[in-house]
Amino acid sequence: MNFEFFIAKRLITGKEHKISISAPIIKIAIAAIAIGIVMMLIAIASSAGLQLKIREKVAAFNGHVQILNFDNNNSEVSVVPVSLDQEFYPEFKNVEGVSHIQAVAVKAGIIRTEETFEGILAKGVGKDYNWKFFEEFLVEGQTPDFMGELNEQVLISKILANKLNLKVDDTFFSIFLKDGDLSKTPNNRRFKIVGIYDSGFEELDASYIFVDLRHVQRMNKWEAHEVGNFEVFLNDFDEIEQKTVEIYNHTVSDLDTTNLKNKYYKIFEWISLFDFNTALIIGIMIIVGGINMITALLVLILERTQMIGILKALGSPNWSIRKVFLYNAAYLILIGLFWGNLIGLGILFLQQKFRFLKFPNPEEYYVEYIPVHIDLTSVLFLNVGVLFLCLLMLLIPSYAVSKIAPVKAIKFE
Repeated sequence: MNFEFFIAKRLITGKEHKISISAPIIKIAIAAIAIGIVMMLIAIASSAGLQLKIREKVAAFNGHVQILNFDNNNSEVSVVPVSLDQEFYPEFKNVEGVSHIQAVAVKAGIIRTEETFEGILAKGVGKDYNWKFFEEFLVEGQTPDFMGELNEQVLISKILANKLNLKVDDTFFSIFLKDGDLSKTPNNRRFKIVGIYDSGFEELDASYIFVDLRHVQRMNKWEAHEVGNFEVFLNDFDEIEQKTVEIYNHTVSDLDTTNLKNKYYKIFEWISLFDFNTALIIGIMIIVGGINMITALLVLILERTQMIGILKALGSPNWSIRKVFLYNAAYLILIGLFWGNLIGLGILFLQQKFRFLKFPNPEEYYVEYIPVHIDLTSVLFLNVGVLFLCLLMLLIPSYAVSKIAPVKAIKFE
């Protein structure tokens, strides 16, 4: 057995260790490590969870990458149609990492009721539309079924429903301009609400309703093979910039490609600040935990001065004695990590299941509750990093061992 490890183990398991004057200080140091780990785990998981949830919500309305005509770049409304007869549709086989592609079209209009009216963006979707995200957002009713004949079904947001005093199974009339020309008689469409959604993204919820794509095609006098744009979903959001370029290179010259980060750059700049805040919290917690461990180590050295003197008198080098105390400190750090992970991961699992922690102002974060994302790889790296950095911080105070003279140390009371 390693000599230094053997001595450290005897110091840890000895009864005098539990009743020594350093016992309270050691407990405080362990508690500081545990509390620090809890705070770091919550910071990492909540930051990652919030970023993931916001990305999912924005992607639900737009896809990760959009393929559209160059003339549509500066408008939410589909102006110039794009043909469905593309090499990449209905499956994007030339680019790896694409999970789904769907064709849509958007037309601006007004919902009119007897009491009031609201401007809207009617998003026409077809048989290929993926309703996965909106099934999660549903608060009433169901998602529309556009698999059969053209129908009047529509999915509307909770915000619009409340403003217009509408509910599931109600019908309403919408007005759409013809080619944006005010002099022409507008298109009138009657829709029936089959579902109400609430994504929490007020800017988008206040505008979008979802209708059959064929309504938009008819109002725009497009052919059945003409749509407004394509929405592409990726398997890995972190590859969005690379995949945007790849997708652009595999489309014809009159089509442009953009992505969520470009379209909503302010939102993504904002959520990127979460990483800085998380790093700041981790740094502060490591410093606090390290300072407490330095205090505990110095007290341990002071308390074991006679032992240090005896070991030196027997010929033990300074580094060997320092390793004894570093092993001891590592044991205390591991105890703190154990309890910190147990408490921290427990809180995160409970939050993931019951969502009991909520934002006081959910409209500012686009989410009602605090979402968490637990990445076991990140948890592992965090624990290893904390252990390594704390031990690195203890190297300097452990140097105090070399300053202790054997003769004076043996006589020390």
